[in-house]
Amino acid sequence: MKFLIAGLGNIGAEYDNTRHNIGFEVLNTFARSEGVFFSTQRLAMVTEVKFKGRTLLLVKPTTYMNLSGKAINYWMQAEKITKQNLLVITDDIALPFGALRMRGSGSDGGHNGLKDIQQTLATTDYARLRFGVGNNFARGRQVEYVLGAWDAEQANELPIKINRAIDAIKSFVAIGISQTMTQYNKNS
Repeated sequence: MKFLIAGLGNIGAEYDNTRHNIGFEVLNTFARSEGVFFSTQRLAMVTEVKFKGRTLLLVKPTTYMNLSGKAINYWMQAEKITKQNLLVITDDIALPFGALRMRGSGSDGGHNGLKDIQQTLATTDYARLRFGVGNNFARGRQVEYVLGAWDAEQANELPIKINRAIDAIKSFVAIGISQTMTQYNKNS
């Protein structure tokens, strides 16, 4: 069984270690822990991880956040992965730092990456794992905040929070979305 795990972010050194790139960071940490490396391929940086008899295609779109759907759609088609086996990891300012929320469908919540995926796939029925980045910004400063670096306290806690997100990904592919939502949505 094959899954596409897409971590959203923006390419370029200026976006490294920013809140908006948490999808990339989760997949980078996951790949490192499995001893695999990303290679730049069509529309994305891609690698594979094996877990409990399943193949996880880890995809970091190189199309920039606002065009994430193009890369995800391409890799779903190329690898014949159904939307039921798609999980998108993204930042969420509506959640406190490090909180995780997995859903099997839903709105884009104003997130441009999710908006593009929904338009490209013509559906809102795909799993997403939202990683809370908090909302400690002044009115009108949302873009600066999400494109900004983690503060010192968050940076210290980030490895633990990222590992929890990786555990949620593994749970999603091993036991399904319902049980994963029960376990991770209430305890994060």
